[in-house]
Parts: sequence; structure tokens; C-alpha cells
Amino acid sequence: MQQRKDEQETTAAKPTLRFVEKTVKDVLVNKGRLAEVPYTATLGDTMNALVANKKTALPVAAPPGQWIGAGGSMILESDKQTGAVRKHYIGMVTMLDIVAYISDDDNQTVGGDVRGDANLERKMTVPISSIIGRSFEGLSLWTLNPNTSILECMEIFSKGIHRALVPMDSQMENVQGVELVESASCYKMLTQMDLLKFLNDHSSELGEILSSSIKEIGSLNQNVYAITDQTKVIDAIKCLKTAMLNAVPIVKSSNDIKDHTQLVEGKGRKPIGTFSATDLRGCHVSALQTWLPLSALEFTELVSSSPLFAAKERVSTPKEIVSCQPDSALSEVMEKIVSKHVHRVWVVDQQGLLAGVVSLTDIVGAVRVSLLSKMDIM
Repeated sequence: MQQRKDEQETTAAKPTLRFVEKTVKDVLVNKGRLAEVPYTATLGDTMNALVANKKTALPVAAPPGQWIGAGGSMILESDKQTGAVRKHYIGMVTMLDIVAYISDDDNQTVGGDVRGDANLERKMTVPISSIIGRSFEGLSLWTLNPNTSILECMEIFSKGIHRALVPMDSQMENVQGVELVESASCYKMLTQMDLLKFLNDHSSELGEILSSSIKEIGSLNQNVYAITDQTKVIDAIKCLKTAMLNAVPIVKSSNDIKDHTQLVEGKGRKPIGTFSATDLRGCHVSALQTWLPLSALEFTELVSSSPLFAAKERVSTPKEIVSCQPDSALSEVMEKIVSKHVHRVWVVDQQGLLAGVVSLTDIVGAVRVSLLSKMDIM
């Protein structure tokens, strides 16, 4: 009996073994060329580039020898034949960097008068190089060797790193994992979303963890903060900046909430929308000037009807609540993330009240732990 049980476990573990032998290079097979912006691009130009490339972050390129890269990094693009350096990637600008800059109260007065519209127009013309590093993630720029194992990649992305540049013809020998120094003729971007899509595509090789609930595997984060349906867009932006969050649920107001300019405890409240930094990237300055005084809920309704969202297939709108329950299977949550292209799923109880949130970081970490436990069995 014991021998038969051991044979069954070995047979079940074979797909897992095949999966853990994969590398970062396998994840990037269908990934397109790297999109970037020059260091001289304005904030407005960069927001347009984010929309055009359907990205939430872009690397910033500058001439070599003139800049110190984010976090002391030295990530260079060089000619494949001669080795001559063509450009230096000095950092990664994210929507959270942009949100932090837009919400900055510095220089809000011009000639003694508050001129919000003029100030916003001015901000849209600043070079993007001056905005890098306003969010925690923007303080560093990482590369990830293409030969890095899938398990090591998952470990890195389960610790808060959301994206990394991958040198497709690295000149660094015998290197795996993340690096701050790199030289290559071609890079691709690997993100947490790329990794999650890869996991979802190879679900048959991941084993029984996919049928486990998010609560069972420890992916449910019960700390969830929210804004109310009375929070203004400008205050919602400031909340994202202060808490370094990319998105927050919008909840119904109640008598116990006195200050609608600050984040509130979301647990036990009814979500009616989502306010995300990503939703701001398609806003032209004229529209943003009009929308800043509105409530965040009104903003989501306006953005939801925008052609920028209507043109995207299978993508959720800010007005839609992408949610699950604590006993939802991990496979169901992963499918929602991939099909709706969201970076978190709100967790609600049977009454539809917030019970927490599940992020890409939570899922990647849980799947990695499961794979490692199977490796121990083998």
C-alpha cells in the first residue's frame, strides 16, 4: 500500500517538476519589444505613451555617462557587434510616481493666488526624469537574468518587486536573479502580471493548490483601506500617494465617517467602485482639470464611459467591482485577474461587505510555497 501511495505521489509530482525547470526566458516567449520614454519626455507625453502601450510603467532612457541610475543601478543598452553603449536606463516611471507628483502641494500658489489649473498645466510640461523615484518602487531599477529559475523569479516577485528589465543577450556571465548592473543590446520587461498569466496558462502543472481557497492558502489580506463616495478626486490621489497604494475601493458613506479626505478602514463596508492610479493615465490635462473637484465615484463613472476603456476587450472598468469570497478557489481568482486585467481582487463576505484583498504578490508567494513543498516530497 505504501509503495502504491509513493508511486501515486511521484506520478502527480511529475508535472510540477517540469514546471519548476522553466526559466524567465520561458515566461517571455510571447512578450513584445520594450517600450520606453526618453528622459526629455514631458509628463503629458509619458501619460500618452502609457496609454498607447497599455502600460502602467515605462523605463526612462538617457544618453550614457550623464546620469546615476535609480538605486545606483547601471543598466545599459549596447551595440551587439561593437559593444558601444547607446543608452542608459536611468529609472522606471510608474503611475504611482505620476500620482504622487500631481498631488504634491508644493508650488500650488502662483503670485500669491491659488491657480490649480495653471499649476496642473505646468506640471504636465516637466521632464519625466524629474519625477522618477517619487514612489518606493521607483527608487530602484532591477534587471532579471533570462536564465533565472521560475522559483527564484517567483520569490523576487513575492517580495514587492513588480517589474524588472530582462537582458535577452546578457553580457554578464553565470548570473541569475536580480542585478543592478547590466549591459545588453536588447531588453524585455517582465511584470508580476506576466508571471501570473504564465502560472494561469500552466495551471495543470501546479497541482491541487488551485482548488484550495484563498483563505486556506493564506492569500487573503484582511487589511484593506478605502475612500468614500464623497471623497474628491484630488483627495483620492493624495490618499494613494500617502499610503503608496495603486488602487483603493470606494465604499458607501456612513455616519461614523467624518473626514472624507482621508483613507478609512474598509473592512465591513460595502464597495461600490474602485479608484486606481491607472485610470488617470488617459486623462488629458483639460479633462483632469475638470475632474479633480468631482467625487472619485463620479470620476469612475465618467472614465468608464470613455472610449479609452470601451476599446479594450475583456478589461474591467473602474465602475466594475472585481471581487471574490474568502472560500473562492485560487484558480477562480487567478482567472478573474487575467481576464479582467486587474492587479488585485477585493474579497467580500456573503453580504457583499469587504473582508480583505488578494494581490498578485499574495498569489505568487502562495503558489511558490506550494511548489517548494512538492519539491520536498520529491
